[in-house]
Amino acid sequence: MHVLLTGTTGFIAKRIALDLLDAGHRVRGSLRSPGRAEEVRNAIAPKLADASVLDRLTFVTLDLTKDDGWPEAMDGVDALVHTASPFPMTQPKNDEDLIRPAVDGTLRALRAAEAAGVTRVVMTSSVVAIEAQDDPMPWSEANWTDPGHPRATAYYQSKTLAERAAWDFVAEHPQIRLTTINPALVLGEPLDPHTGTSLGLVERVLGGKDPMVPDIGFGVVDVADVSAMHVRALTTPEAEGKRFIASAGTMTMPQMARHLKAAHPDRKIATGVAPKWLLRLLSLADPSIRTVLPGIGVYPTFDNTQARSVLGIDFTPAETALDRAAAAILSREGDVARKAA
Repeated sequence: MHVLLTGTTGFIAKRIALDLLDAGHRVRGSLRSPGRAEEVRNAIAPKLADASVLDRLTFVTLDLTKDDGWPEAMDGVDALVHTASPFPMTQPKNDEDLIRPAVDGTLRALRAAEAAGVTRVVMTSSVVAIEAQDDPMPWSEANWTDPGHPRATAYYQSKTLAERAAWDFVAEHPQIRLTTINPALVLGEPLDPHTGTSLGLVERVLGGKDPMVPDIGFGVVDVADVSAMHVRALTTPEAEGKRFIASAGTMTMPQMARHLKAAHPDRKIATGVAPKWLLRLLSLADPSIRTVLPGIGVYPTFDNTQARSVLGIDFTPAETALDRAAAAILSREGDVARKAA
C-alpha cells in the first residue's frame, strides 16, 4: 500500500512512518518545510528492521492552509493517514487561530483525497474530542466533547470540530472509509529530540520548574501503541467507520511526579499538590498554567475495549510509557551536557 502521511515531522507521525515502512508499505510524507526531510530520514533509519526499505520513503511539501500541491501529493497513493494538526503548549489569544487551521486543514486533506479517488483514510484525533462533557466515566468512543463546556479550551475545540467536520464530510461522501484514532497524553520513546510539545509535561516535571504540581489527571498511552493503531486500522476492514480510544490508563500529575521522583531521586522533582487558588494566581503570569485550571480535580478514565478487540492492541502500561519518555529526555540532557563539556 502507498500511503500519504501528513505532518511527518511530528512525534507520532515519525513513529507511524517507521512502522508503515517496517510493515511493507510505501510512505509519501508531507512536510511544511522540505528542509526537514533529512531530519525524518535520520530519525527513522536507525530503527528500521531492514535499512534498505528507507528508499520507500519520499516527501512532498504541503501546507494545511493552502491548496497548492495536494493533487500531486495524492497522485498514485492508496490511503491517507492524516496526523497534521496544531498542538500548542499554551492557548492562543484568538481561539480561531487554532481552530480554523485544524478544521480547514482536515477538510482540505479529505477533499483532496476524494478528488483523487483515495477512499481509505485514517485520521489522528484526540481524547480531548471526547472528554469535555459531563457523562459518567469511563468514557467511550460514543462520547463527544461539548465545545461550550468549561474544560473545552481552544485546543479541545480544534480537535473536536476537526473530527466532527471529518465525519460530516464522510456522511456526504460515503465512498470515503474513515477511521479516527483518539490518543490520550502520548508518552513513550521518541525517535529523535524533535518532539514538539508532546513530552513537554514530563520535561517540565523532571526540570523541577514548579514548586508544586496541579491535581489534574490524564489518560496516558505509549507512542508505539498509537502508531500500531494507525497501521493496523489501515488494513482492518472492521475498523472502517469507527473511532478508537488510545489510552492505557489514567495518571494524575502528583502520581507522575511521585513515580519520577522514586525513579530519579537525584532530580529536584516537586511532588506537593498545588492548591487551586495558588494556580489561579500563578496563571496570571504563566499562560501554560491557565490552560489546566478547568481540569483541576478531574481524573478522566477511558474504555479502550474497542482498540483491544478490533485492532488487537495490548497496551503498554502508563507507567512504562512515562519511564520511556523520561529516559529519552534525560538522555538528551546528557548529550547536550557532553557536547558542552
